Amino acid sequence: MRTLIVLRHSKAAHVAGLADRERPLTGRGERDAKRAGDEIRASGLDPDVVLCSPALRTRRTAELAFPESEISYERDIYEAYADELLELVRGSDPDASTVVLCGHNPGVHELALSLAGGDYGFRPGAFAVIEVDSAWADLGPGEGRLVTRWDPKED
Repeated sequence: MRTLIVLRHSKAAHVAGLADRERPLTGRGERDAKRAGDEIRASGLDPDVVLCSPALRTRRTAELAFPESEISYERDIYEAYADELLELVRGSDPDASTVVLCGHNPGVHELALSLAGGDYGFRPGAFAVIEVDSAWADLGPGEGRLVTRWDPKED
């Protein structure tokens, strides 16, 4: 059994003249990122691998949510489609039991729905915990089970 945690970056500020990749988290975004990490740890999950977009808002979300984890910044996560994100997950260490993918909508939401189905939104700071039986390299659409999801605005 393996676990994939699909995490959308927390709420980011819109700053005139600032490049999209450099948008910082808002105060709420900082708090929600910490809370997401707390919720994940409370579920007994400890990531072996954290794959993260290099955008400032995703980097900060991952740093706050997983302060003890090594984070791998993957440029291909930024503006990726669900199938591209799935390819990145497939390349994860075969011995990793828990992988986090921290990225952007619509890709992360579409990835979660593709793997485990469901009918839910994916606001900033939200995450989905998906269990899979297959090896990372063999993971495909429909092969996951949604264990839980969390949305900071619903908590």
